[in-house]
Amino acid sequence: MKICRFDNDRLGLVDGETVRDVTAALDVLPNHRYPLPIFDPLIALLPEVLEAIRRIAPSSPTLPLAGRRLLAPVANPGKVIAAPVNYKKHLQEAREQVEIHHNNQVAEIEKIGLFLKATSSVVGPSHGVEIQHPDRRNDHEAELVAVIGKTGRNIPRERAFDHISAYTIGLDMTVRGPQERSLRKSIDTYSVVGPWLVTADEIDDPQALDFWLTVNGERRQKANTRDLVLDIPALIEMASSYYTLQPGDLLFTGTPEGVGPVVNGDEITVEIAGIGRMNVAVRNARRVT
Repeated sequence: MKICRFDNDRLGLVDGETVRDVTAALDVLPNHRYPLPIFDPLIALLPEVLEAIRRIAPSSPTLPLAGRRLLAPVANPGKVIAAPVNYKKHLQEAREQVEIHHNNQVAEIEKIGLFLKATSSVVGPSHGVEIQHPDRRNDHEAELVAVIGKTGRNIPRERAFDHISAYTIGLDMTVRGPQERSLRKSIDTYSVVGPWLVTADEIDDPQALDFWLTVNGERRQKANTRDLVLDIPALIEMASSYYTLQPGDLLFTGTPEGVGPVVNGDEITVEIAGIGRMNVAVRNARRVT
């Protein structure tokens, strides 16, 4: 299934150019009191939600997909985990371009491991990217995102896919500079996720997906997930050896070569085979005093 969150937190079942409003399926979720859970309730109970969707979808209202405001499909991720320089050619370009490395050593992912992004940076494609530091280079990075569906710690690679419930598209934005990655990539709106979730059973081989990114129609990035340095099971094995993975955690798997700057007024389009396409507008953030 393709499941989206749209307009005013409605739940949708995407079918071609239409979306069925299946918000009533959320009635299977429990009402939580303080302290709130550290996982996303919808993802934690996704099988039950999907069953409810199957039951009510035939009689649910059908709306045109065009014109819907698409929100981040995971509303409450506990963690946003990201894989740096996880394509060899991107590692090469990062080492060659001073605008990217800023005289910092760019080591292999096997040495530096993963990093975390603030959950406050997560938005849906309809929100768009807000450039916080327009005087600096702000780059796009297209990525496949795996959505963790089951709690796990020290997960061996042979069981890694058992812990993934869905996949989605990620746009990992970054402002270039000498600071740590987590700071430069955790700006509000710098983790765009969408346009919907595709349940794991719909993706035959997540490690053989073509994907690409354009800016204003110009091709910037094109790759296939088979070229990942650390594949998805290796990423899950590494991440879970440091912290418990929870339902709703987002795993950004890495970006290929071709990263480049965007500015106010640009439109970014990212497409991943088998998942879909998301269009993201770029604008300068309004200064709040």
